[in-house]
Amino acid sequence: MLDTLVNLSVNSYGLIPLMGFVLLAALIVIADRILFFSSTIKKGRNLDIDLGRVVPDNLINLHELSEHYAGSIQGALVRHALACNTYDEKILERKLEEELVRQMPRLDRNLWVLDTAVTLGPLLGLLGTIIGMMSSFDILGASGTNNPMAVSGGIAHALTATAFGLVIAIIGVVSLNFLNKRVRMTVLQLDLIKSMLVSILTSVPRKEKIHVAAVGH
Repeated sequence: MLDTLVNLSVNSYGLIPLMGFVLLAALIVIADRILFFSSTIKKGRNLDIDLGRVVPDNLINLHELSEHYAGSIQGALVRHALACNTYDEKILERKLEEELVRQMPRLDRNLWVLDTAVTLGPLLGLLGTIIGMMSSFDILGASGTNNPMAVSGGIAHALTATAFGLVIAIIGVVSLNFLNKRVRMTVLQLDLIKSMLVSILTSVPRKEKIHVAAVGH
């Protein structure tokens, strides 16, 4: 097995190990992002339920939720909403939108690695194919058809590089589409949480204004 891998590495001029490194980097990112989004989406669902139980005139509940979800994107949004210290709906929405933009890099972190692997894998495979075919033609020109095994060996190495590159691209495309969907789901969750926070934090002064207006009449 080891001899076969060494042989493939030598005949591909180091392209097979390089492609293996690209695949390994892609797999590490895939595993990291899947764990991240599994945790993030679960916390988003839980916070959605918890915010539905918050009494508008009791901000202690929000402070408790901020501490409970500390370290998460949702927790950062709740903490920022409390730190804004405003009951103006438009100002609060704008401040929370700014915080959402700040948190976006955490959602698409390292996804560029998968995007690069999807493009780079087939290109490296194509380069390996070209190198393998050139080697086969060199052997064919030197020995003619007297050594068909050597010629077919070069073609086999060329096809191996092509297949490896396609495997990288397939894994990368499927994973990237899956993770992009998780990014969209998380953004929708954050938008919902933002709306709920605005509703909770602006409902108190609204009630007070209605009460004052009623007393005035």
